[in-house]
Amino acid sequence: MPITIGVDVGGSHISCAAIAKDGHRIISNTYFHDEVDSKGSKTEILKRWATTINKSIESIAPELIEGIGFAMPGPFLYKEGIAMFEVNDKYEALYNVSIVEELPKYLIDKKIKLRFLNDASAFGLGSILHKGEMENDKVVAITLGTGFGAAFFDKQTPLISGESIPENGCLWDKKFKEGISDDYFSTRWFLNKYKKNFNDVDVHGVKCILDTDRAAAIEIFKEFNKNMVAFMTPYLLKFKPDVLIIGGSIAKSSALFLPSLEEEFNKILPLSIKIIDNTEEANIIGASHTFNNEFWNEMKNSLPTI
Repeated sequence: MPITIGVDVGGSHISCAAIAKDGHRIISNTYFHDEVDSKGSKTEILKRWATTINKSIESIAPELIEGIGFAMPGPFLYKEGIAMFEVNDKYEALYNVSIVEELPKYLIDKKIKLRFLNDASAFGLGSILHKGEMENDKVVAITLGTGFGAAFFDKQTPLISGESIPENGCLWDKKFKEGISDDYFSTRWFLNKYKKNFNDVDVHGVKCILDTDRAAAIEIFKEFNKNMVAFMTPYLLKFKPDVLIIGGSIAKSSALFLPSLEEEFNKILPLSIKIIDNTEEANIIGASHTFNNEFWNEMKNSLPTI
């Protein structure tokens, strides 16, 4: 049975597991997670990544592993495997570093193949494959967390060009209000809004706001919803998806925004919204799919460079 290691690289963590290619599922006892200091040195970051990945490799018969697929945030040169983190407030030490060349130095198998997929694309793809109910749909997948990720799919294929697709198939860098969308649909927006409008203290996540001051959280989510509808509507009207998938840490507070969001979006087009609770699992499964050769041969020459 062919096996792939799927890896989810987040702004402050790395997660990985062995995936059975025949069933798009995580193999028991192969999942590992660790925290990562994204402000660390190149060596510190790569060693921490490798230590976690090696645990998944050691948990399975190494000779069965075809390669390692990464769900990687941008900016990144996905085909070449080169990190371009520079202005994202994370992993700056990896700027212009070839992960393909540098990471295997710390892996058990120095010659193992590495492939990379945008993390939002991996999330959407993993959600579609794992759920097994959206294979023929047009899907928009967004992740709400440290950053704002988005991907557009038609019949499981991530799209990065076309009249109805935003440039590079991404939304995080598109203009919105006084900045870009990533400024308004990421955790830092919630934290800044809470500190400015409700309580001049530092909090450490949307859940912390919810636990500390639910009334404030409700008010902040009202503005978040208004912004989300204003920003997403033009893209949804162009692409006309059947399904909107939402994941990321902020999606865990969906009770505060989903009913209103569904009501507003359904005023403009019929749309099913699905909340994915386990974003990491979806990312890992989607990343592992890069070793489906039919998928990879179709995608590898049109991967985003952002």
